[in-house]
Amino acid sequence: MGTSKPPNKDIWGHIRCILEIVTNVRLRGAMAAQNFTKSALAEQLGTTPKTVERWITQGRLPHPRMRYKIAAALDQDETYLWPELLAGSRTNVSMSELVQIWPARSDVPHEVWRALMRQASENIQVLVYAGGFLVESLDFVNVVRTKSAAGAEIRILLGDSECEAVRQRAREEGLPSLPQRCQSTLEYLWEVHDLPRVDIRIHQTPLYNSIFRFDGSMLLNTHGYGAYAAKSPVQHLQRVPGGKLFDYYLNSFEAVWAVARPAVL
Repeated sequence: MGTSKPPNKDIWGHIRCILEIVTNVRLRGAMAAQNFTKSALAEQLGTTPKTVERWITQGRLPHPRMRYKIAAALDQDETYLWPELLAGSRTNVSMSELVQIWPARSDVPHEVWRALMRQASENIQVLVYAGGFLVESLDFVNVVRTKSAAGAEIRILLGDSECEAVRQRAREEGLPSLPQRCQSTLEYLWEVHDLPRVDIRIHQTPLYNSIFRFDGSMLLNTHGYGAYAAKSPVQHLQRVPGGKLFDYYLNSFEAVWAVARPAVL
């Protein structure tokens, strides 16, 4: 659509850089998805790259006619790019919290996980039974080490390898190694358990959803009876003013945290 587009191979590079600094993540992400640079979008809209930069990094709200042109150029709804427009409707605001959905966790690109981890500066919260893919494929131990050193608070909830809830899930999924995988993940993470602002707890609750919170973003891995977590859907939620979904699942995390016990090895 734009006349000056970055090479396709650079799309994730753009996304990784901008997720760390921008206010309007959705606008910049939509630009990257359509291969628009600030200059290219400004040229198509008849404005300046500096104005586009203000929309992104300062959260400036364009006037209605310009919003329409931007949304058309990026093939998005205005209310997705600027969810504050829906502030008068709680239902619509909550709908705007949904950024993307994947039919299975295995379909979520590793670059999405890495970008969200990289942008997190205050809070990382994880609720799983085993979550082995984090330590095996996404270098999560080093992520914890790096984020702890940078001042982030990291709270991790792992399934109790000896509890009935984990054994029941193992039977339902036909995955007898699940208890051992819970223990294995704890062993991986044990080298960072005593770092500042890192807290790991063990829980015995039924796992309805795996929760991965990175500041104002969340990946929510829902679970179906007898289905592996890796083959179950994932929703990307973004916290927006007036929204309810993000806080609903965050409260679920807190409820499990409250009844969990400190991890021991």
